[in-house]
Amino acid sequence: MSEQVKRVRVTQVGSPIGRKPGQKETLIGLGLHRMNASRELAATPETLGRIRKVKHLLKVEELS
Repeated sequence: MSEQVKRVRVTQVGSPIGRKPGQKETLIGLGLHRMNASRELAATPETLGRIRKVKHLLKVEELS
């Protein structure tokens, strides 16, 4: 029996210019390289931690 992994869509809505270097690196780690870029990611604890670190720069939507 396989459990279906929850997914989230993250969209970059804020610029990393003038932010701490770690925040820019976190955006790159999430696969976001420019404004309004979106990615669908698995909602693992690691991914959710990264999202929490830069939540002020992202729009997050839960997918079914």
